[in-house]
Amino acid sequence: MNPFLKVIQLYKSETQLIKAAAKNNSEAQRNLFEMHAPKMLSVCRYYVKDVHQAEEVMHNGFLKVFTKLESFNNAGSFEGWIRRIMVRESISYLRKQNTIEFSTHEIEGYDQQINSITNEFEVEQIQELIDNLPEGYRMVFVMYAIEGYKHFEIAKMLNIKEGTSKSQLFKARKMLQQRIGNLNKRHNGTD
Repeated sequence: MNPFLKVIQLYKSETQLIKAAAKNNSEAQRNLFEMHAPKMLSVCRYYVKDVHQAEEVMHNGFLKVFTKLESFNNAGSFEGWIRRIMVRESISYLRKQNTIEFSTHEIEGYDQQINSITNEFEVEQIQELIDNLPEGYRMVFVMYAIEGYKHFEIAKMLNIKEGTSKSQLFKARKMLQQRIGNLNKRHNGTD
């Protein structure tokens, strides 16, 4: 690199970048997109199985981000604000596809935690296990276990009862535990 060249930093902080993007500065918008797109694609991918459809959902989410950017008030993290938009956009996409189904019967004891998974698996194997959960199970599992939403928040966002959210999580964990147990058996040659 030439020692006489000076790199000029256009934006000193994310806050300045956000302000410029809110004024429709395409360079600032591109920079924000490039900064956050990889994480946001993974958020969309948790909900939407097909990576191409997840990309479409993410792009639609970023359109909303840039049209609503003036409403971001720096009260929390910008990444968290974008993440909520991506989650809502993913849910909206799945609703339009009519693929969301929730089991209607409640299960006793759904407050019990199923945390006996101790073996390490490849990320792809875990993602595949999550992908193969029924849609309702998967959405609640991702929202609770990965995104960190509380059951009352999930219920509100999905327009379901809080008990249904808890039940879906219990069933998802139980199904994942069974499937991981089956993988362990095959891996250890005991199946």
